[in-house]
Formats: sequence, structure tokens, C-alpha cells
Amino acid sequence: MAEEKNTENCCETTGCCKVEAVVSVDERGQMVLPKELRDKAGIKAGDKLAVVAMEKDGETCCLSLVKVESITGMVKEMLGPVMSEIYKK
Repeated sequence: MAEEKNTENCCETTGCCKVEAVVSVDERGQMVLPKELRDKAGIKAGDKLAVVAMEKDGETCCLSLVKVESITGMVKEMLGPVMSEIYKK
């Protein structure tokens, strides 16, 4: 029996995604986030954003932007207890 390839979008399963804007990429690979979206997300000039890629069946299906400060907080929360345990020994 032939296997059917799952065509479900990787974001459909989480229910967390929606289209906020459509942007174009120019010949230099640059894109502009619309002002309303930047305002809504609290993104200002000079802010650093991490690009997080999600893969499904070996292909990138979603790209997300996450403020670096958010990632820093998550890393401290996850690694802080582990590191303090290591330094106790």
C-alpha cells in the first residue's frame, strides 16, 4: 500500500498561528514589517529578533520571529537551576 504524504500545514496543529501581514522580499533579501505589526508587537528600531524555523518532512514550513530578550529569559529559566546544581557539587 502506498504511503500518503501528510499535507497538513505544521502550524495548523497548534492553532496558534494566523496571517498578520504579507511582506515581500527584495533582491537583497530584505523585507519590511508593517508599522501596525511592529507597534502591536512592540518592535522598535535596533531590536534584535531571532528567526526560528520549523520543519516538517525535512522541509522548512514556518518561520517565526522571536524577540531576543524573550529567548534570553527562557534560557535563564531552563538552565539556571541546572547550572546552580552543577556548581553546588
